[in-house]
Amino acid sequence: MKQQVQKFGRFLSGMVLPNISALIAWGFFTAIFLQGGWFPNEKMAAVISPMLNYLIPVLMGYTGGKMVYGTRGAVVGAVATFGIIIGGSIPMFLGAMIAGPLGGWLVKKLDGLLKDKIPTGFEMLYDNFSAGILGMILVMLCFWIMGPLVEGASNALGNGVKAIVDAGMLPLASVIIEPAKILFLNNAIQYGVLTPLGLADAAEAGKSIYFLLEGNLGPGLGVLLACWFFGKGEAKSSAPGAIIIQFFGGIHELYFPYVLMKPALIIAVILGGSAGILTNSLLGSGLVAAATPGSIFAYMAMAPKGGALPVLAGIAAATAVSFIAASIIYKRSKDDEEEGSFQSFDPLDLSLDGGVKKIVFACDAGMGSSAMAAATLTNKLNKAGINIKVAHTSVDEIPEDAEIILTHTSLADRAKSYNSTARIIAVSNFVEAPEYDRLVEELKKQQ
Repeated sequence: MKQQVQKFGRFLSGMVLPNISALIAWGFFTAIFLQGGWFPNEKMAAVISPMLNYLIPVLMGYTGGKMVYGTRGAVVGAVATFGIIIGGSIPMFLGAMIAGPLGGWLVKKLDGLLKDKIPTGFEMLYDNFSAGILGMILVMLCFWIMGPLVEGASNALGNGVKAIVDAGMLPLASVIIEPAKILFLNNAIQYGVLTPLGLADAAEAGKSIYFLLEGNLGPGLGVLLACWFFGKGEAKSSAPGAIIIQFFGGIHELYFPYVLMKPALIIAVILGGSAGILTNSLLGSGLVAAATPGSIFAYMAMAPKGGALPVLAGIAAATAVSFIAASIIYKRSKDDEEEGSFQSFDPLDLSLDGGVKKIVFACDAGMGSSAMAAATLTNKLNKAGINIKVAHTSVDEIPEDAEIILTHTSLADRAKSYNSTARIIAVSNFVEAPEYDRLVEELKKQQ
């Protein structure tokens, strides 16, 4: 059940992550040209609503259809998404996440039933007309039925969240959000749930607190600072580098291993997250769009005019509370528990036979920690004079030709299930994993 929930969450976030650049473009237009923005411009602001209501949902629907059935599924998914957009009066992000994959799945099933029965020479005719007719049917279905249903569900969900906000209970969301993040569900929560809600909210208010719920830098920063001051061993020595990359690079996954190696720290990140949300609620903080990656630079870029200080206050509050709580936990820990942090976990032997041509680093989303780790390993290989390609990908899209797969210890089993023939090297510390150097030495010996 847990794996199914994780897979569903990753699928939802997978429709948003490839289109983050479009969200950022929309956010910049909103922050700069909207009335009350940095440089209000009525003509430039005219593109804000069409981008929000049409471009972004269609991109999501296209991506969802492509995830199910390639380019053919993407086209039908985009057409179906347009029907659900016209069938409602709100930004149809959630609708796109339904219509896009549905279009891809239906055309896939249709091809499975009819593809082998098409006479030779009529393949192109079938491809074009079957997708076109199915798209037309889906547009009508989405317009008359799914659009109103999704709008009603979205309004009910929005009213429910608004009631929680009005009741001052939003800080309790950290009880769910922070533990889920540590289990690498951060992208699923942010892009599968909170971003659609935030975009709809920002379309009306010009900013939204939903963008600040999951991505607050404070909880992780407080834990890393406490580890730097009061931790021991490898965890302490690696914390400063993790702080820099998390705060300025926006890769929040870096602090997850520190919490996983000392589970009591989950209390610190929950308290820090709650403090940040409470501060943001009291000060009316919000962003105009999702800050991606979640670095301080992205936060400042997505802050509305005059709204940077409240956002910084939310980060500062979360950092302070998390730091205090984490410091108490570290001080109360026994000396023999302070080490044990990043001991190597190797599901498979690292001995290498034959020539290695492709190494892949896999993380949950395939964009943040895996990209950073792939660059780190590439630099080490280049310095050693080893010319081997190091790619980065999500754990669900590991290529079949990968010969060595590096991933986090918590994702090792999933990585093996997607590629059982490759060697799996699991690491706990993305920044200074000893496995990187061990692998480089093995490859040097091989050469």
